[in-house]
Amino acid sequence: MARGEHHRIHAQDRVQRNRLRVAQEAARLMSEHGIRDFHHAKLKAAERLGVHDAQALPRNNEIEDALREHQRIFHGDSQPQLLRERREAAVEAMRFLADFEPRLVGAVLEGTADAYSAVCLHVFSDTLEAVTLFLQERGVPVDVQTRRLRVTRDEQVEYPVLLFAADSLPFDLTVLPRDALRQAPLDRVDEKPMRRASLAVAEELLAEADNDEDAFERKLAAALR
Repeated sequence: MARGEHHRIHAQDRVQRNRLRVAQEAARLMSEHGIRDFHHAKLKAAERLGVHDAQALPRNNEIEDALREHQRIFHGDSQPQLLRERREAAVEAMRFLADFEPRLVGAVLEGTADAYSAVCLHVFSDTLEAVTLFLQERGVPVDVQTRRLRVTRDEQVEYPVLLFAADSLPFDLTVLPRDALRQAPLDRVDEKPMRRASLAVAEELLAEADNDEDAFERKLAAALR
């Protein structure tokens, strides 16, 4: 093998090793320090490891895979119960918010939720006031913020977000217009349409999880294709 080819292969191996190291450190930061943003976790991990090559920065899906592995190895006894509690709370909240056709999204749906994770829902109304009034009339105080979601690869739209707590669990409701039911925003992990579960799907998946966790994951994948 020519010396140049040897150096090229060695450099590629080093990049791949660093990608894995950064992904694992980002996963650790997300799991142990509650960082929710993949990009922030990635940059912080690279800084901690002294990795400055942009090619050595993992994709978000690589970090998500590393997060699942980290949870399995280090939090296998506690994380499934934390996830279960949030999925049960999600189903209860979706029944409560049925008028707004809620959809479960994020870590609670994907299975990576932990002690830092909010129950994230998309709710649909052409006015923010309808949702806030519904909650306020039922004694639920909310904090209103905004969030930018990518609706195409080139366009982001700002939506209102309602934050509140119930039974010591944080809830995060993004309020989208009714016509956004037809097309989900793009996921921050893979930039494909975000996976969302209706109440019926969430109830069915939760029932499956009671019997067989592997069956639950298969059902989840099939239902959200």
